[in-house]
Amino acid sequence: MKVIIAKSYEEMSRLAAEEIAKVVNEKPNAVIGLATGGTPVGMYKELIDMYKEKKVDFSQVTSVNLDEYVGLSGDHNQSYRYFMNSNFFDHVNIRKDHTFVPNGLAKDINAEGAEYDKKIEALGGIDVQLVGIGSNGHIGFNEPGEELDLGTHLTNLTESTIEANARFFASKDEVPTQAVTMGLGGIMKAKKILLIANGAEKAEAINKVINGKITTQIPASMVQMHRDVVVVIDEAAASKLENLK
Repeated sequence: MKVIIAKSYEEMSRLAAEEIAKVVNEKPNAVIGLATGGTPVGMYKELIDMYKEKKVDFSQVTSVNLDEYVGLSGDHNQSYRYFMNSNFFDHVNIRKDHTFVPNGLAKDINAEGAEYDKKIEALGGIDVQLVGIGSNGHIGFNEPGEELDLGTHLTNLTESTIEANARFFASKDEVPTQAVTMGLGGIMKAKKILLIANGAEKAEAINKVINGKITTQIPASMVQMHRDVVVVIDEAAASKLENLK
């Protein structure tokens, strides 16, 4: 595990963008796994700037997203498809028909998950998977629990996750309580994992991921077992690190 501590959110975003761009430049038809939320917004802005400066080309790239809310259509302004279009896809030369987000409106979410996993496998797997981390240690929408799912699946969101996401909605009551998310098995199959985090509220979880035991109570701790992980965090998220392995 390689840990990079940036001085600021802006530097974290730039360094994370460079990691994604490096994969794409080395393999123009790369499959990149993407994530949503507040943390990667700056990284997407950096990638857009790099594209405009002709430092990276997304024309042959395929993307697969980690998750989507259940019950939201792709044109809902809080759906993750909408997020990806407005924050990234609409501003670079990636083909929209080469961008995939789980279908939160599928009648059978678990069947949708199985098909999503087959699609990723047919693409040859993920070359780099971007992930964030929740303050409770969740990764994607794989929440803490007694056991974790390997494949893309339906999951119930914890109260802490619902509260964390309420800032994006008019009220907490509007936040979906379920999501379809790539499982830990899918994430761990990626050839490379890029974990990014910023802010003091993520510091405890980051310390447990880097220095703690591997446990289903901190799903992100599973990345300790991956052969190629890069963690890019700002100083606030690194503030509780006991030591670096």
